[in-house]
Amino acid sequence: MNARIPVNVLTGFLGSGKTTLLNRLLRDPLFNNCAVLINEFGAIGIDHHLVDRVEGDTVLLQSGCICCTIRGDLATAMRDLYERRERGEVPAFERLVIETTGLADPVPVLSTVMYDRVLQHHFRVGNVVTTVDAVNGAANLSEYPECRKQAAVADRLVVTKCDIADATLWPALVQALGQINPGAPIVALDPLRLDALGLLGTDHFDLAGKSQEVTHWLQAPAARNYLSMGGQGVSPTAANQHRDIEAFALDLPQTLDWTVFSVWLSLLLHAHGERILRVKGLLHVEGSDTPVVVHGVQQLVHSPTHLERWPSDDRSSRLVMIVRGLAPQQIQDSLAHHLKAF
Repeated sequence: MNARIPVNVLTGFLGSGKTTLLNRLLRDPLFNNCAVLINEFGAIGIDHHLVDRVEGDTVLLQSGCICCTIRGDLATAMRDLYERRERGEVPAFERLVIETTGLADPVPVLSTVMYDRVLQHHFRVGNVVTTVDAVNGAANLSEYPECRKQAAVADRLVVTKCDIADATLWPALVQALGQINPGAPIVALDPLRLDALGLLGTDHFDLAGKSQEVTHWLQAPAARNYLSMGGQGVSPTAANQHRDIEAFALDLPQTLDWTVFSVWLSLLLHAHGERILRVKGLLHVEGSDTPVVVHGVQQLVHSPTHLERWPSDDRSSRLVMIVRGLAPQQIQDSLAHHLKAF
């Protein structure tokens, strides 16, 4: 049983830096034998493009890791990945990392690993790493049950964006995290140095050490017996408790004038920032041979970055947005009007 493959669950609320942390972890030579499953909200995401070069649904990273996107059921994706490993179709990975969507309840993900009668022979829970945004984390913990649950199940709480957050926000965030999960160490993520071994390399998951509430979640009859009647596994996206949250993509075939686009995005976030939970895009910008990556979280926009290459032959711009209480058509019309005006 000790030969079972450890599964690390990387979770955290929208815009908390999961994909950025994942990229840094996978660049560490200690973890060049990992497999990664990336889940995205509503199957319209682009996170799998932001990890590295994509070929179909599978990525072979330069580090030697492999990465796949989850197309529906998590248990099926894990079984398929393990079978491909046994057939020699993918490298013989020794660790699996599951990155959940920012709106996911991590409990069904853990239950899939713990109680699926096929998977439990090949996999075991390694640990749960939860990212928390230092800028918006305290507000998200207060407002969103998903965010609190992600923090509650964590074995490691990784606070991101400390370098750009107001220092006065730190005490309230630490206090909130300590109340939700007093047993998990809180790690302030250093933008230059990363203890990858400390985050992923040592198992910390112990159900006996969890709070009574978390233990109840993971020992609930629904969690233990969800396959007993021949049912299917769960999807990490099936947890959004806010029905007014919607994800959509804006596909823009033309190249974009960066100045015009960035002005529109800044105006949009200034006017509706609290209702725009996530903005993430690959853009074909005039004068650039490689795609420009944009990230925005509520009223915060990060500096754009460039990928080394386009992930496919498609050179069109794509912007994925997750909003609350805003009509997608309203945003699409706003962008179209702004681009036309210039």
